[in-house]
Amino acid sequence: MKRVTGIGGIFFQAKDPQALAAWYRDHLGIDVQPWGGAAFRWADDQGQPVAGTTIWSVGSAEGSMFAPSRAPFMVNYRVADLAALLAALRQEGCQVLEKTDDSEFGKFGWVIDPEGNKVELWQPPAGQ
Repeated sequence: MKRVTGIGGIFFQAKDPQALAAWYRDHLGIDVQPWGGAAFRWADDQGQPVAGTTIWSVGSAEGSMFAPSRAPFMVNYRVADLAALLAALRQEGCQVLEKTDDSEFGKFGWVIDPEGNKVELWQPPAGQ
């Protein structure tokens, strides 16, 4: 079974998310949208667009999106078969969170790594 197939997003917390997003926009040219992040569209080695995006997002340090982790970041990894991977991780003794999410954005599940970081696993909708 193929496990991680790429990075779907990088999410991190900030004391002042609007100011930090503005810094990234002004100094690094990231096209930060009103929702607090940016979507990097994928391209092949010739610069031609291909299906897929990687999300970059900064949020409030006061949020609980990364709980139970205390880390100020979370990496979202693309996976081919979320249910199979979560079952394998449970069988391997990993700390898999019971909650999953299935929406128009795809299927999401979470596991805690040995350092206590929450890792998001994302199976994109068909065709992405």
